[in-house]
Parts: sequence; C-alpha cells; structure tokens
Amino acid sequence: MNILDKIIARKHVEVAERRSMVPVKLLEQSIFFDGKVVSMKKYVTDPQKSGIISEFKRKSPSKGLINGSASVEGVSIGYMQAGASALSILTDTDFFGGSNADLKEARKFNFCPILRKDFVVDEYQILEAKSIGADCILLIAAALGPARLKELAAFAKSLGLEILMEVHDGEELERSLCDDLDLVGVNNRNLKTFDVSLQTSLDLVDKIPNNFLKISESGISDPSTLITLRRVGFDGFLIGENFMKSSRPEQAAYNFMKEFKKLLSMETEVGVK
Repeated sequence: MNILDKIIARKHVEVAERRSMVPVKLLEQSIFFDGKVVSMKKYVTDPQKSGIISEFKRKSPSKGLINGSASVEGVSIGYMQAGASALSILTDTDFFGGSNADLKEARKFNFCPILRKDFVVDEYQILEAKSIGADCILLIAAALGPARLKELAAFAKSLGLEILMEVHDGEELERSLCDDLDLVGVNNRNLKTFDVSLQTSLDLVDKIPNNFLKISESGISDPSTLITLRRVGFDGFLIGENFMKSSRPEQAAYNFMKEFKKLLSMETEVGVK
C-alpha cells in the first residue's frame, strides 16, 4: 500500500467511528450549519489580495513534524493580515496532526473562505465540514473514482459549499471534471510517492477548462515561481509547508507576500511600458 491508500483505508474506519459517536442530526444543529458560505472563488480572484491560500499544517507523512507549536489563532490571523486570500486548515489527525477543532478555531477569528483540507470519501465528512464552519471542501481525484467524485461534489453543492478538486496528472483531470466543481488544483506533490515537481502544474494548466479557477498546490517556495505560474494561467496558489516550517509562519507568509507583490508590481510596470 502507498501512503494515499493507507490514508484512505483509515478514513473509512474513521468515518464509521465518527458517525456512531456524532449522528448527522447533531451535526445539523451546529451554529455554523446554516451559515452563509464565504466564496473561495471570489476571494482568490480579488485583485486586492494575493491569490494565495495559506495552509495550517502541523505535520505530514513525508516530512514528519513540521511545526508542533504554532497557534491556529495567531497563524490564521497573521496569514490574513499578510494578504492571503483564504485559509486551508488540515483536519486529518493521524497523518497530519490536525483536527476539526483547528478549523473551528480559525473560523472563530477569520471571516475569509476556509478550505477543509482532508481526504473526503463519504457524505458524512461533507456534512461535518459544514458543521465546523468550512466554506470549501477538497475532493482528491486520486482517491475517488469519477462517479463517486461527482456524487460527492453534487452533495457538497447541495449544501452550498464550494469544491476544490485536486489532480496530479492528465488522466485524473480528464476523467474527473464535472460541472459542480469550482476550483481545480494541480498538486505538484504526487500523493502516492510524495515526490514534488512544479512541471506538473505547467503541463496541466492548459488542459483545465477556463470556467474553473486554476490553483497550483505544493512545492512553492519562491515568490518568483508565482509570477511564472500566473503567466501560464493559474489564478491562485496553495502554500503551506513553506510557511509552516518557519518558527513564525505568519511572518514567513508576510515576507513572501510582500516580495510577491513587489514582483507583481514590476511585472505590471513592464506590461504597461
């Protein structure tokens, strides 16, 4: 079994456990459940912001512990003050050290779109996402058959949530596209091997239909890379590890976004001339 297979197998067990402890009727009673969703699409394309979806991630299967002491409150507020367009909060516990409580905490302090970053295999997790204050869910093409992915996307849409579908090759993209998606992310990290290559984004950007927002994810550590990715057609960027490996992720995000804005301004000036 590769890492993704192990995570997905664990998710099925986890969903069954959670459903037995917290029935759907209880999820629907959450104060967040009937709340208005904040649009990830709208915020990512807001010209006043950076297009960056900043991620809170404590650890990963490939890197182990990245940052065990960061505060969700401090980092999430700092990300937004730095100019992030949205937040991505890891809620997987076993492999990424996150929790639903992390997302609730981020929701409490921020009015921006929040992506629940997890491995969705069941409608229950989508109801759960709504109940903890998420605005957008992640559907991973490598973890779901095309028919199942479409079912889950339609269910999320029926709750008013937006959907980011993640792919990492052309075959996944072709088989998994469906009308209910809002954003399509290209993960530069192969979830089966955890190898990273930005070439994945460059190869796939033109294959994503323009009616979806295009997001490049993972392996982005240099602000100049964002200029390259914007030039080829990406609307937004998901960055987590590059910020989280710093002792002060919010400061790392601020420095990164400041440099990106400077490069963007230079790029615009050259375009005008």
